[in-house]
Amino acid sequence: MNNSPMVSTLSATSAPNVSRARNARNARASAAVRGLVAGALLAACAIAQPVWAASVDSLIKAVKFDDISAVKKQLAEGADPNTVDNTGTPILVIAAREKSDKVGQLLADNPKTDLEKLDPAGENAMMLAALNGDATFVNLLIAKDAEVNKKGWTPLHYAATNGNDNIVKILVDHSAYIDAGSPNGTTPLMMAARGGHLSTCKLLLDEGADLRVKNQLGMTAVDFARKYNEKDVAEGLQARLDSMPQGGGAPQSGSNGAK
Repeated sequence: MNNSPMVSTLSATSAPNVSRARNARNARASAAVRGLVAGALLAACAIAQPVWAASVDSLIKAVKFDDISAVKKQLAEGADPNTVDNTGTPILVIAAREKSDKVGQLLADNPKTDLEKLDPAGENAMMLAALNGDATFVNLLIAKDAEVNKKGWTPLHYAATNGNDNIVKILVDHSAYIDAGSPNGTTPLMMAARGGHLSTCKLLLDEGADLRVKNQLGMTAVDFARKYNEKDVAEGLQARLDSMPQGGGAPQSGSNGAK
């Protein structure tokens, strides 16, 4: 065995240098592998979960203009179908308000869309579509099982307010409660009378609306017509009321319920 001091010194000084070099190579290799793995993971995430790069404003604009291609593209890129504008109004409600029927259908078809989502005024898409007389929009929502009856103000109230007889008929045919009461008990018939919509009043009465119902202020549909100077409606409703069998007492304020 060679026990010379020179050999012992060489071995003692060169071994750590070799070890450090090997560790450095391993570290570089490990870093390279980690980089490749991280890149692959990022690529996979980009494919599985696309990042929505467009702005809310551009989505809202596309909804308002019924630009189905633009909305479809943004949804594919990750836009939320329940996005709201700066007032808190959901894009489905905006579509109903603007009569954007194509975009409305696209959103209604999306399983993530909340069809009952309300704006800050407590209105949903079906209410706005009913107010606008947009039968296409109302029907597409009904086809997706959107709720026809709603606590408080209902789509039927909104349809009656503007005298949209076709919408009233659609809603009633789908079990809308005819004497639905608003928070103060006002019924769709009262709103139709308030607006002077004689044909709507007749339709609601023919469908079973109760002319004797009073709201929490003690007002009937006849009272609404008189208060808002709708003389023809007031006279027509009074004549119908006079022809009804007497007795039994007048029903009190309207309420929501199943037809």
